[in-house]
Amino acid sequence: MSTSAEASGDRSIAAGHAIRQALSGDGSVAMYTEKSFTLPPEAFALPDVAPPGLANLPDAAALFVGRARELALLDEALRSTGGVVVQAVHGLGGIGKSTLAARWAAGRTDVFNPVWWINAETPADLDAGLADLAVALRPALRDVQSRDALRERAVQWLAAHEGWLVVLDNVTSPNDVKPLLARAAGGRFLITTRRATGWHGIAEPLSLDVLQLDEAVELFGSISGYGPDDDVTALCQDLGCLPLAVEQSAAYCAEAGIAPGRYRELLAEYPEEVFAQSAEGADGERTVARVWRVTLDRLSDTPLAGAILRIIAWWAPEGIPRAYLEPLGSPVEVTDAVRRLAAYSMISLHDDGTIFVHRLVQAVTRAEGVESAHGAAMLLLGAEMRDMAAELRWLTHVDALASHVAPEDDGGNEVRLFKTSGLRYTHLDVTRAIALHERALAAARRVCGPRDKVTLQVRADLAQAYGVAGDKEREIGLLERNVTDHMRVFGRRDARTFVARTELARALSGAGRLRDGLALAEKNARKAERVLGRDAYEALHAWAARASALADAALKDPDQHAAQACEALEKLLPKAVAATGRDSGVSLELRLNLAWCRRLAGDTAGATAMYGEYVESETRSRGATDRYVLTSRTWFVRFLWRVAGDPAHARKVLIPLIADWERVLGDAPHVRRLREEFAPLLDVTDTSP
Repeated sequence: MSTSAEASGDRSIAAGHAIRQALSGDGSVAMYTEKSFTLPPEAFALPDVAPPGLANLPDAAALFVGRARELALLDEALRSTGGVVVQAVHGLGGIGKSTLAARWAAGRTDVFNPVWWINAETPADLDAGLADLAVALRPALRDVQSRDALRERAVQWLAAHEGWLVVLDNVTSPNDVKPLLARAAGGRFLITTRRATGWHGIAEPLSLDVLQLDEAVELFGSISGYGPDDDVTALCQDLGCLPLAVEQSAAYCAEAGIAPGRYRELLAEYPEEVFAQSAEGADGERTVARVWRVTLDRLSDTPLAGAILRIIAWWAPEGIPRAYLEPLGSPVEVTDAVRRLAAYSMISLHDDGTIFVHRLVQAVTRAEGVESAHGAAMLLLGAEMRDMAAELRWLTHVDALASHVAPEDDGGNEVRLFKTSGLRYTHLDVTRAIALHERALAAARRVCGPRDKVTLQVRADLAQAYGVAGDKEREIGLLERNVTDHMRVFGRRDARTFVARTELARALSGAGRLRDGLALAEKNARKAERVLGRDAYEALHAWAARASALADAALKDPDQHAAQACEALEKLLPKAVAATGRDSGVSLELRLNLAWCRRLAGDTAGATAMYGEYVESETRSRGATDRYVLTSRTWFVRFLWRVAGDPAHARKVLIPLIADWERVLGDAPHVRRLREEFAPLLDVTDTSP
């Protein structure tokens, strides 16, 4: 039996009976057949008009809340006519980019045709999605042409038509989609991506933030069935209102039959395990931990980026100065690592030079282990604090680290950090200062030993904090123990032992035990001078303690002790200045005590002059906007106005002081209280005391 066949036209095929395989004209597809047939050229062409209502979208309607602003922005951006319009929705993994895109696209099927969703995480995924579009436009091509040929036909069809919408979901790099965007210029592209940068000249970026708190609560309730209450609100706050985390927690609570409060407990105790869990039937890869692991894997070629993320995980999520990270590498290395983290939306960069990181990113990162916390503590120890605002910001990061690290995990860096921050808190929040010193002391005993010099110094700092808090008995008890341990460890004639006795003498006189304090101070000073030399800092410090005890006595009975205290202070001050410098701690202390003793002795002019010298000296040594200096300047204004009765001088000091307070704190309650207190001075029409 014979057969004949005739083919005509590009890429058409003719075959006789029982041919098992034939290749199309482009040589790209093998075809298997038992019966031969002829495909006309038009069978390979995509239609001029897409089938009505052609859409390929994920179901995103059920779990959608809020986002009115972002939906409106997409409407506005994609409403324009002429030329390709590309909008790139970017943000942290799990923030709801795909959900927003699907919701918006689902409401535009009556405007665009087709509306086609493509997973574009890799170039291969993008090609597959375009090939599927070609098949949807001409189903007969499914087994006729190669995937590469189908992809090319889809791109040609998009380039030749208008009125379509293609969503490219989860694009990794702008370069992956740039060729497609350049060729298909007649429709609309909506891109979702974690990349915040690199879209210039390609797409108009739209940053997506977390949900509002009420929206997060609504989303949680729609999944779990729990109505809004304090536990749900607190849980959504713990989760930072991140949509994926809210969905994950709500589904888990519903399936496990646990209350939101219990989930919070599990989250606090087992963050790594909780963030990796998903409810049955959910996409196991769409958990908070796994979503971010994908991003971190993409950053593996920049190891410093991961190191930075592990460091900042232990600090407060907002207001992280980039300067804190400088010791981690060269300026170029640190800048590039920070840039890459920001490019993948793992952090946000603010114009004031600070970094923001989502609290859940921190929680998942901290779950890797506490080792990086010790590095975070070391960097805080080396941070520079030029003014009160920088100091207050620094303290927030110390507090965050202290809350995340278990006390039993504290190491040497934490001992030094909590000791330093406790001292800075002493006159801000003495309760917090005591807590930090107690923790530093416990860690120092374990890490350094019960009688190590670090342990003894931390105990002295703790005693000082108790003294400021008014617990004089506990202060004295700690210092007495310190003196005993100093003598045992260093000996009676060691400089550190003299300092320990000086601190005890101050505490005794400050507690009202003037006779005991004065006796110990004088005995200690004479011995220190004999052993160490009259110009030794520790000896002068001991004599300053005796003068301070006299000042305490003068405060209690000015008529009997004020003149004696002034004489002792005036004699000691020039010696201290000559031996230790005009702005040393001893010199500063003596000036302040002398100012108050002169006031008690009735020498207001002398007190004013000495108080002014004290403020000038402190300003030179610390800077005008240091917290202690600002406080001293404020007290000097009160002294000039209320005590010296010199409102003109008080106003002259007050005007730059208020400006400095505002520069440091802004319109804070403390600044408003100062303005209210000093309103008569600020009003030039009324300067009466």
